[in-house]
Amino acid sequence: MTGSDCLPNGSAVTRDERPPAPDAQSGRGRLLLWVRKGGFAVADQGLVSGSNFVISILLARWLDSDRYGAFASAFAMFLLLSLLFQSLVLEPMAVFGGGVYHNRSRGYLQSLLRIQLVISLTIMLALGSAAALAQWLHAPGGLPGALAGIAIAAPCILTFWLARRACYLRGGSAQAAAGAFFYCLCVMGGLWILREANRLSTFSAFAVVAAAALLASVLLLLLVRGSLTHELPAPRIGETWSRHWGYGRWALGGALASWVSAYIYFPLLVNFAGLTSAADLKALTNLAAPLTQIQAAFSMLLIPYAAGVHKRGGQSMVTSMAKWLTWASLAVGVAYWGSIVLAPRFVLNIFYSGKYLGVAGLLPAVAIGSILWMGTLGCSVALRAIELPRKIFTAYGISAILSLAVGVPLTWKFGLQGAVWGTNISDGAAFVLLLLILKWTTTSASASAVKRRAAWSFERPADLT
Repeated sequence: MTGSDCLPNGSAVTRDERPPAPDAQSGRGRLLLWVRKGGFAVADQGLVSGSNFVISILLARWLDSDRYGAFASAFAMFLLLSLLFQSLVLEPMAVFGGGVYHNRSRGYLQSLLRIQLVISLTIMLALGSAAALAQWLHAPGGLPGALAGIAIAAPCILTFWLARRACYLRGGSAQAAAGAFFYCLCVMGGLWILREANRLSTFSAFAVVAAAALLASVLLLLLVRGSLTHELPAPRIGETWSRHWGYGRWALGGALASWVSAYIYFPLLVNFAGLTSAADLKALTNLAAPLTQIQAAFSMLLIPYAAGVHKRGGQSMVTSMAKWLTWASLAVGVAYWGSIVLAPRFVLNIFYSGKYLGVAGLLPAVAIGSILWMGTLGCSVALRAIELPRKIFTAYGISAILSLAVGVPLTWKFGLQGAVWGTNISDGAAFVLLLLILKWTTTSASASAVKRRAAWSFERPADLT
């Protein structure tokens, strides 16, 4: 930038206002700052996802199979409904919070809290109605209680997600990590107390999650309040919703398309090859989860920053950022899977105590798809930052269609191996399409800018030359 420099947290300072410490503005200083922020972001995502993983393991050990199945089914229903919230609130928040609402983030968060309340109550009503229906139908295995529990927990969980995302509006990944750590402690402590009191059930487990999420939300909102700016008046709720709907409807389509590519092979395998094959696929894809969480963590951290870069420097700067981010994410994926595929049976034995060793030969194939999916980080961050989620929807939609067109016959013919390669087709297609779309978008934007400059130069009055 010619007139100002950009701090790593996305704020701009003039040269006269630049902080005096030179190391903070050096390449090494920026690298260390981003390593620290990235570490906290990964810790935040890991603590929340790890908590959910541990909850699943503990409940699988402590509850009978029917009640655990009810817990899993209720939570899966919530996750599907939560795509609405993630697409219409959280993802646009990362873009607009770092861009158009950068100077009024406190009022923007207040508007989002009101929108979140409406969506949360809608999801709560849907889950509560499902619980009432399950009770009326005398559903077995504690399903009515599980649905009632997740209906109560849903608003608290969504508020917790929103509070965590608010921390990233100013690059506060350390605050998010602190809230995630507090949530983790509350959940684990609450489950242990219920277990010791012999009061553990599907309903009480979700009640613990609700209480932990609510307490962590209050903590995070108090922490983040002081860091949010309010230089300009708060946006109206109607204005905020209009922007979010215009962006989020495409994000929702992309999320659904991505969900189809990732999860459709589980019911297909159950139908074509039985439950054992579906369990084998889950065991394989579990090893890709750390990369998925790293990608999610850095997306939360980088999208607001990239939106600020786009606001200040235009699309070319975001595209440059996407290039090195793509190479970096691919390198991380190769390094991670390289340590696994060198000794696949050893790794599977550590994770599953001797189970699933028969599918060790498929780990290199799983690695290919996982690395390609990790490589989509750069382009997806860039396209979101320049407010083009419809382009991501296009890429994910086409990749899902290709995956189904080829993967379903492969799964029918070859079972687990066909499902793995069907997923790989989706991941590879998404990677290539996002690269091409970003390139075409950048080329088109550059051509338009050249035409505008040429037209302005041609039309200038003679006395200005």
